[in-house]
Amino acid sequence: MAHPVDVHVGKRIRHRRWLVGMTQQQLAERVGIKFQQIQKYETGANRVSASRLWDIADSLDVPVSFFFEGIEPAGESTEKVDNVPADILGDKEALDLVRSYYAIPENQRRRLFELARVLSDVA
Repeated sequence: MAHPVDVHVGKRIRHRRWLVGMTQQQLAERVGIKFQQIQKYETGANRVSASRLWDIADSLDVPVSFFFEGIEPAGESTEKVDNVPADILGDKEALDLVRSYYAIPENQRRRLFELARVLSDVA
C-alpha cells in the first residue's frame, strides 16, 4: 500500500504538470526517465527520491517545497472549507478552469472574476 505522503507528492506532481500543460512524456524527457516512471510517481505507486524530486521541481519551475504544500498531519481530516473540496487540485476540471482563466487577458480576467463573485453571492 502506498504511503499517504507519496500519494500526496504524486498528486502535486500531476497537478503542476497539468497546470503548465506538460505531458508525462515531456516531463519524463526533461528529467531523463521513462514516462511510465512518471505515471508511477503520480499515483504514489513508486516513491520519488530526493534528487529526482529536485529534478522534477526544476522541470516544473517550482520549489521542492511545493510538493509538500497542503499535506495534512496524521489524524487530521480533509473537510470542505466554504464549499470548496480540500483537494481542489485533484479535480482536472478545476485545473483546466484555472489554466483557461490565466490565458484570458488581464483586464477581461478581472471582469470575469467580478462576475463570478457576483454570481456566487447570488447562489
